[in-house]
Amino acid sequence: MYEAMLYDKLENDEVRCNLCAHRCTIAKGKRGVCAVRENCDGVLYSLVYGRVISANVDPIEKKPLFHFLPGTKSFSIATAGCNFRCAFCQNWQISQISKGPRGQIIGESMSPDQVVKSALRAGCRSIAYTYTEPTIFFEFAYDTAQLAQKQGLKNIFVTNGFQTPETIEKMAGVIDAANIDLKAFADEYYRKICGARLQPVLDSIKLMHEKGIWVEVTTLVVPGENDSEKELSQIAKFLAGISRDMPWHISRFYPQYKMEDSYPTPLKTLKAAYEIGRKLGLNYVYLGNVPHSDYESSYCPQCGEEVVERLGYSIKNYMEGRRCPKCGAKLAFIPA
Repeated sequence: MYEAMLYDKLENDEVRCNLCAHRCTIAKGKRGVCAVRENCDGVLYSLVYGRVISANVDPIEKKPLFHFLPGTKSFSIATAGCNFRCAFCQNWQISQISKGPRGQIIGESMSPDQVVKSALRAGCRSIAYTYTEPTIFFEFAYDTAQLAQKQGLKNIFVTNGFQTPETIEKMAGVIDAANIDLKAFADEYYRKICGARLQPVLDSIKLMHEKGIWVEVTTLVVPGENDSEKELSQIAKFLAGISRDMPWHISRFYPQYKMEDSYPTPLKTLKAAYEIGRKLGLNYVYLGNVPHSDYESSYCPQCGEEVVERLGYSIKNYMEGRRCPKCGAKLAFIPA
């Protein structure tokens, strides 16, 4: 166990965790919503520090990040646990395992130094804290990220965006980029399907952008839940109000976990969402989970020139620098 960051000691040996927006008040001997942070005699501990449940080398485009170090590899790690309970979670076997009857904390022992060395050996340019929610293993991610910085590696959060402002303050200057799931634009959806709330996610997107963290946003479009023209327009307007250059990844839903009785998102719906994003001012909109899509490449927002040609997670053609080779317009990319 490892003593937690960002918590308050309360009366009667209770503690309040301030990492995520649940701000759990945890009684002695109990765990928070994420089930991986435990109050032991009035001290809050992380139960997953250095307990890596998944480690892989991924294309950075898989995160998905299309505008940050395009064409590079990212060493991706996770621990067990999550502060959400999304009914459609694709990684529920590891994200929800600590919430089971036995409260299992599994994973192979791995120090921050070992993570960094593994990333360097694999020829990665970054480390991604992903698969489950990195906020619940923040201490481990933070220590690893600081070491990674010293070795010239960038750090990435793939996150549900349910951090507190205090956590984002700690991330600033250490975490370089984030892909944030904006799962819907309705608080009811967040409460019913994810066990969370909308406003903290909106606040996190704004604050991370203000703090200089490169932000891309993903929305999984679930048929009959968050696929109305009104809601998709609200998401696009919100993102464009922060920055028209903020990439929006519109992802296709496939039935799984507790939503196996649903059906895949119709392509017509996804294409309509794409058009909504472009119409409402977003310069970079993409469709995900759609093999061999015509909506994966990047185009100059000024002249329409294709500046990055993508096929799945592979880049076939990539402009050099940060300006359009045709018209010279500045492009919103952080090149490798």
